[in-house]
Amino acid sequence: MNEAQLKKLDQTVLGWLDTVHDTVLKRVTQRMRVDTKAGHRDLVTNVDRETEQFYVDAIRRFDPKAKILGEEGFGDAVNDMAGRVWFVDPIDGTMNFVKQQAEFATMLALYEDGQPVMAWIMDVVNHDIVHGGPAYGVYHNDTPLATPKDTGLADGLIILSGARLLYEQFGFPEVAKAALGFRVYGSAGISYLHVLTGKAVGYASNMKPWDYAAGTLLGEALGFKVGKIDDQPMNMLISGTVLVATQQAYSDIMAIERDL
Repeated sequence: MNEAQLKKLDQTVLGWLDTVHDTVLKRVTQRMRVDTKAGHRDLVTNVDRETEQFYVDAIRRFDPKAKILGEEGFGDAVNDMAGRVWFVDPIDGTMNFVKQQAEFATMLALYEDGQPVMAWIMDVVNHDIVHGGPAYGVYHNDTPLATPKDTGLADGLIILSGARLLYEQFGFPEVAKAALGFRVYGSAGISYLHVLTGKAVGYASNMKPWDYAAGTLLGEALGFKVGKIDDQPMNMLISGTVLVATQQAYSDIMAIERDL
């Protein structure tokens, strides 16, 4: 895509995010239907489903030849990265959405033939957005973002999955002890926003493709190191324990992982 096409794409999706912000905040004040998926802590609401359907309909109109991989299943059965593939996470941090009405996000990412194009992450309540891509640049709302300082693990905050930390998986307790401090937010999107804007040196969690597609794209565009903690190659269609961090923090964390 050329610069004009990327700008049109960005402005179009930012318009969708405006609509989602307004609609979801109205829904917060209304009675919601809350169901469970894989377990009692894996929640889904009618708002998750409605938001994904909105995105799918909007993408179909804007980019009818694209494939869509969405968390709630309103998109397509995506088996490869050929052509244009959209990743949709309508409400990221549904437990936070239901119980706190805060600290939840919405995320979109577009890849073409496996290559990153653009992504968008919005803190829905605060209408706070990081968006962009490798050819377009990355922006925090309207302000261009540069790669934050290459801070090591011992001098920064690390964000970790609470469940993996609690059950002492993937060396997370050792990583938390080696960091200056650790945080748990219960939302990949909110966690990525903190890393991308320089408030934390990294984030690691076991995630599905729609959880990490946008954060991976934006992180790499800003010069962060992104990979799987088990050192397996990144595959955008496979779940795994994904780490995004400054170059130094990434090295520090992987050294801990290899010593376990």
